[in-house]
Amino acid sequence: MDTPFPPFDPEGESAKVEADSSTQRQTRLRDIPLRTIFPNLLTLLAICSGLTAIRFAIEGRLELAIAAILFAGFLDGIDGRVARFLKSSTRFGAQMDSLADFVNFGVAPALLLYFSILSDVRSPGWIAALIYAICACLRLARFNVMLESDDTEKWQSRFFVGVPAPAGAVIVLLPLYLLLLDVENTIAVSWLSTIFTLFAGFLMVSSIPSFSGKDFSKKIRRDLVAPLMIMAVFLIALLLSYPWETLTTLSVIYLLSLPFSYREWHRLSAKHTVAIPKGKKK
Repeated sequence: MDTPFPPFDPEGESAKVEADSSTQRQTRLRDIPLRTIFPNLLTLLAICSGLTAIRFAIEGRLELAIAAILFAGFLDGIDGRVARFLKSSTRFGAQMDSLADFVNFGVAPALLLYFSILSDVRSPGWIAALIYAICACLRLARFNVMLESDDTEKWQSRFFVGVPAPAGAVIVLLPLYLLLLDVENTIAVSWLSTIFTLFAGFLMVSSIPSFSGKDFSKKIRRDLVAPLMIMAVFLIALLLSYPWETLTTLSVIYLLSLPFSYREWHRLSAKHTVAIPKGKKK
């Protein structure tokens, strides 16, 4: 007899076995360790933070809404690493992570921008918010498909195709950072913010290569550990003391880094293409 709450099946294997299903489901339910569930709890907490950001946006509490989106980004950055550290990565967690990213970095920033700035230009602002959210959805779908392909070379893992969704959310909120820095919210600013929202959305679905930062997840030289820790503490202190100035600066730096990542991609592409002997395929 089917239960209203099927047992948690992180690998999606329940459809493979139909015989003596009740016994196997009970065994599978007992065998799931806590370390498998913990990364998924972090992802659910990130979704709660993104939805709370929408609530703060409706209430006009812009600072708290931005903080909630940033907190969701922090959780998004660690849940996958926690899963790999605990050796508990599952297909269920990967799919839920993509859904969380769409809510946190697609829907929440779009609604926050619309309720605060884009609504001043009415329908064009709403269209820009819609397009940004759709671009985030398409970007995440493309990312999931690319993860399943095995035809990428090792050096290509150093880059993302297009701007990742968390970075896109931080960038698209740039008009809000300026608004919180006492920039006057005029109709011209609203129109510029509308155009910038479209620009940020197109960056996510573009084919522009952007640095992934995966090189930093590898081992670090011993003499660089202390300087990197000091820099991390300094950045956190700046973010807590001067949040809007720091976020504005980081957004501009990231946008300026895109031409350099584009040039580095083509340099490595040309290098590895030349290294392949003529008449042979990859």
